[in-house]
Amino acid sequence: MAMRPADVGILAMECYFPKNYLPQTALEEQDGCAGKYTVGLGQTALSYYDDREDIASIMLTALSRLLEGYGIAPADIGRLEVGTETLVDKSKSVKTTLLSHLFPGCTDVEGVTSTNACYGGTAALLNSVAWVESSAYDGRYAVVVCGDIAVYAPGPARPTGGGGAVAMLIGPNAPLVLTGPRCTHAVEVYDFYKPHGDSEYAVVDGKLSQSAYLTAVDTCWAGLKKKLAAANAKPPTIDEFQYACLHSPYNKLVQKGFARIVLGDFLDSPSNPEWADDADAQKYATATAADTVNDRDVEKVAKRLSDSRFVSMCGPTHTISQQVGNCYTGAVYMNLLSLVANEGAQLEGKRILMFSYGSGAVATAFCLEGKAPSVNNCLSKDGQKFTLERIQTTTSVLARLQARQERDVVAFNSAMDLRAERYGKSGYQPSGLVSDLFPGTFYLESVDDLHRRSYGRAA
Repeated sequence: MAMRPADVGILAMECYFPKNYLPQTALEEQDGCAGKYTVGLGQTALSYYDDREDIASIMLTALSRLLEGYGIAPADIGRLEVGTETLVDKSKSVKTTLLSHLFPGCTDVEGVTSTNACYGGTAALLNSVAWVESSAYDGRYAVVVCGDIAVYAPGPARPTGGGGAVAMLIGPNAPLVLTGPRCTHAVEVYDFYKPHGDSEYAVVDGKLSQSAYLTAVDTCWAGLKKKLAAANAKPPTIDEFQYACLHSPYNKLVQKGFARIVLGDFLDSPSNPEWADDADAQKYATATAADTVNDRDVEKVAKRLSDSRFVSMCGPTHTISQQVGNCYTGAVYMNLLSLVANEGAQLEGKRILMFSYGSGAVATAFCLEGKAPSVNNCLSKDGQKFTLERIQTTTSVLARLQARQERDVVAFNSAMDLRAERYGKSGYQPSGLVSDLFPGTFYLESVDDLHRRSYGRAA
């Protein structure tokens, strides 16, 4: 009997974010609230799109970069699954558009679109890993493409926008292996949802959204620890991991989420020597996580207890998200790519805690392990091995961020107004300038009277 594939995970990664960005300081100046977005949200800038780009175009760009950058033949891909909540059609999967432009003659490709707010990318990843590990696996790669365009109505939520896409190649003997148990938290909560078919904008309850996110962190971390303890016969703590990638609507919420992880460890073992003599922490030694989600005093203590770990474990994951903004389904994977871009081969032998959250709500905590593949994990015999160092070199994330074009609030607001005006419309050609795109970027050419979309590619 043939052996099932081992060490299944992420072989390669690529991403796309647009050329145009707006500094958060410009939004602060416009809104008369210095420090609210840079300090209060922890964000530096946000990427934005006008009507020249849509979810299919940004996914086409991310996927083409993956295929071309790593020399992957479309015929070698047996599964292609998309994760997004930025829908241009309530029925037709974006995956079919990707196939039509990048997979000529290839129709035997499994997968469609997974949708649940920001969680769709993780659903697509777990489904794709399961396919490679299953009896249906036929030896080809799987690919996950996840991403979104995050836009909000004028007001306090608009600075938490952004957008981008991540493409990931999935297969055995990977440099980023999904390993060990995982824990999921699924409940119904109306923290963020999109009931209006005539608008891109979500209905958002900011306070509920934050508490739902933090509750999901508490529940997933507690559940994952129980499963890890059962597997290892040892109560785990966050120190079992070297890094943590959390879903990032904005950086300050990541910091609060990570603080909840450390708080969970404290509540499980308040007599631990690290904090046994901490009088402020010991005030909450008998509290429960559920009772403290909205407690500002507990939040301050948890932040102090977690600060040093946050800098070392989460700091290398923020490079893209702080400068690009919220990518919804792609956010946690932009953070993972940031980590690889900053650490490269240094991640070999390191464990990464992943936390993915999608409003509504579904969340999962799972584990990745960096490895140096022992065999050639490329389908092509003469192909180059997929490694962490290769991801770091191929993506050139830092240089690409530096190559973007800074815009002002007039251009940003104009783009937002244009998107709102064109949303759901048919029979038009976009007004956005193709010259504002990076070379190789796919873009929307037109939408005909039957809402059929055509795409081009910038030279």
